[in-house]
Amino acid sequence: MTGIQQLGDVRSGKLAGNITAFGRALRRAGVRTDAMRIALAAEAATLVGVESRLDLSAAMEAVMVSREQDRMVFRELFDAWFRDPELANKLLAQMLPSAEGKAEPSKRRPRVREALTAPRDPARPAVAAKPDKEVEFDAAMTSSDRQRLQHADFNALGASEYQLVERLARDVSLPIPSVPSRRLRAANDAGRQHARMHWPGVLHEAARTGGELLRLPRLARRERPLPLLVLVDVSGSMERYARLLLAFLHASTRRAGRRDVFAFGTRLTDLTPAFRLADTDAMLAAAGLAIDDFAGGTRLGSSLAELRRFHARRLTGRRTLVLVISDGLDTGEPALLENELLWLKRHSRRLLWLNPLLRFEGYAPLARGASVLHRHADAMLAVHNLSALEQLASSLAALMRSGR
Repeated sequence: MTGIQQLGDVRSGKLAGNITAFGRALRRAGVRTDAMRIALAAEAATLVGVESRLDLSAAMEAVMVSREQDRMVFRELFDAWFRDPELANKLLAQMLPSAEGKAEPSKRRPRVREALTAPRDPARPAVAAKPDKEVEFDAAMTSSDRQRLQHADFNALGASEYQLVERLARDVSLPIPSVPSRRLRAANDAGRQHARMHWPGVLHEAARTGGELLRLPRLARRERPLPLLVLVDVSGSMERYARLLLAFLHASTRRAGRRDVFAFGTRLTDLTPAFRLADTDAMLAAAGLAIDDFAGGTRLGSSLAELRRFHARRLTGRRTLVLVISDGLDTGEPALLENELLWLKRHSRRLLWLNPLLRFEGYAPLARGASVLHRHADAMLAVHNLSALEQLASSLAALMRSGR
């Protein structure tokens, strides 16, 4: 009986080598996978075989992917990697532009394109012009590298460091503060202190036990996350922060309730449809197509006026938490900004200013637009590095408890 060849002769190590290299490519693409998952993938490939490409992909995906946002990255990389044994070299050749004509742009996700790029050969001699320092998203990264990136300003990162920090920012959680709603639910033991008696439930329990009350059902108000309205500055001074913070907000507020996102520069752009996409790379691509005033000027006052005229319904009563991400370098009229911020304050619960310029010690909002925004904001928080993003959640919770 002739056995089925599974990605080469297993005794020669080709199967294990291919899957190990594939696991490393997944790590370069930002997918969390370790040696244990790679070993499980090799075992799954051995059990399933290669008769069905879909079965092999599903078996390896089941043991190598643990996050929903990584599934499409895995599938695209799997289709590209296991097309033929010499795919890596062929892909690298296809990615280089030919001398005879312009190469077609790749339709793959940026994480997949970066993972398929051949790593630098350490034996190759260094050239005179030093490129940006390469930092690979790998478990081999030292604790000192991680510590440095935690406190590195987004504006001071090299190209490869910026890509790595962008992926790390997607793993930072941002729980949105919640408030009691009008709807009630059965109270558990932890919430019985502030619950009220559920008298129909008490009578029902008494009827079941012959008139003896063995437990007293109570009702507590449901907790619901606050509706979120995000306004992101995409002007020239915010160019290095906008993309990274959009990726952070898309991943960290995925489980939030209502979430409306707008970009503003010289005009207002609705990014809410883009934020409904599950994949962060797809969201960034859709946002890039929607924003036509990227790296331009800043006119927050006129953008807020457009929000009031056309999108006022996005503000849910006075419960909406508004996040304004900007450096405050507004070029519009301060009087217009003042009036629009007064309207926004009347229709929201909190107005928080997330300012990357807080990276400078002794910063003061002296610019005209910055002084107006600072006067009406409930608080000003820093968002210039990973450490500041991690502290953002606790700062939001503290502000909501303080009642400011």
